[in-house]
Amino acid sequence: MADTHVTNTKEDANIGFIILISLVATLGGFLFGFDSGVINGTLKGLETTFASQTATSSFAFSSMLLGSAVGAAFAGTMSDKFGRRNMMIVAAVFFAISAYGSGAVSSAFPFIAYRIIGGLAVGAASVMAPAYISEIAPARMRGALTSIQQVAIVVGLTAAFFSNYYLAEKTGGALGEINGIQTWRWMFWVELLPAILFFVLLFFIPKSPRYLMVKEDETGALKALTRLFGTDAAASKIIDIRASLANDHKPKLSDLLSNGKLKPIVWVGIGLAAFQQLVGINVIFYFGSVVWEAAGYTESDALKQNVIMGVLSLVAVGITLALIDKVGRKPFLVIGSIGMAITLAIVAYAFSTGEVIDLASRQIDLDPKMGTLALYSAMAYVFFFNMTWGPVMWVLLGEMFPNQIRGAGLAVAGFAQWIANFIVSMTFLPLLETIGLAGAFGIYAGFAFISIFFVAKAVKETRGMELEDMVG
Repeated sequence: MADTHVTNTKEDANIGFIILISLVATLGGFLFGFDSGVINGTLKGLETTFASQTATSSFAFSSMLLGSAVGAAFAGTMSDKFGRRNMMIVAAVFFAISAYGSGAVSSAFPFIAYRIIGGLAVGAASVMAPAYISEIAPARMRGALTSIQQVAIVVGLTAAFFSNYYLAEKTGGALGEINGIQTWRWMFWVELLPAILFFVLLFFIPKSPRYLMVKEDETGALKALTRLFGTDAAASKIIDIRASLANDHKPKLSDLLSNGKLKPIVWVGIGLAAFQQLVGINVIFYFGSVVWEAAGYTESDALKQNVIMGVLSLVAVGITLALIDKVGRKPFLVIGSIGMAITLAIVAYAFSTGEVIDLASRQIDLDPKMGTLALYSAMAYVFFFNMTWGPVMWVLLGEMFPNQIRGAGLAVAGFAQWIANFIVSMTFLPLLETIGLAGAFGIYAGFAFISIFFVAKAVKETRGMELEDMVG
């Protein structure tokens, strides 16, 4: 249903408030990014402290992703029962527990446990923030507002990279000390500050009006919509939401099925979520220091490259914010798939020209020119990802499902996203020691190429559509 019955003046009067609460919601994205990126600089400290081998290290570093898969799987359906905001409050508590515990442990098993707790928070935040923002934002700017989630993720990653780099520079590396405590532990504890801030601010934002309507609290929904859009627009939107829910029942997972099979829209969501990870983006974000040290850079230089890539990512997402509601979602994905396929193939080629020195130490002898080519191509790849698949996948997942299955659809897609993330992260170090950097990046380039055809065939444009008009 078009948005023509709502005047721009009415909505503009509340845009500042909508942006403000969207920023609060995306603090979960910031913590998602920080928690994902902080592991990058702690790698050497953790391996030394825990005396880990490759397989153990891979699981310790990837264990958060299993928690994320579980958190995403349950957050959607739990939020249908308890509310989007309440689930984000629980996630904030888990972020704080994980941040403190990860830096306080002295062996691998409790570290894995705390990382899984953090993963539960990351998974919940990854699906709740887009769902919440899509349900409080006007259709004409929903894409830009939901894209703020990716901005927050990238800012969180960049903050983690910068924090790691700063602490390592001041103390001589992850194994240095601050007040007698190893630096890598402080890298985790920095996250406590934004986690506590997120927890406090969530109590000042309204509940999702569409969630309140599902819970048959029309008075509460009208009050929330009035704060967002004004009295006249709120009354009109209440009618639209009520009509969309009139023939529906309370959400449940079985709503995702049609004749005993997953609905096509759910498969599209799963495909989008999986491809976003199978292109290997988190190899750069989680193991960037390993990649660049293997290519011959020092620990300090490798951490510095991470900071640069974080800044590039912010520029890329800024382009998306400015254009996504004008250009649309699907064109961004096609451009991204093509750009990533090309740049990943160049990275793979550059690394293929090197010679392995020592598998155990993950060192290769690479011509400086090829190392530079690999670095710049990787930067271009990160730019393409964060301009396209990074934010646009979350925008689509937050708005493509009908009201009745939004929570459950996000849960299943989020679960697929984190399982794919876990597979890529868990296999990277073993791949590095078997087929090398060239082979690993060649695999990611192949998935980027396949994603071009997936987007062209399966993804439908949702720009400018009201959530009540989404069909599945």
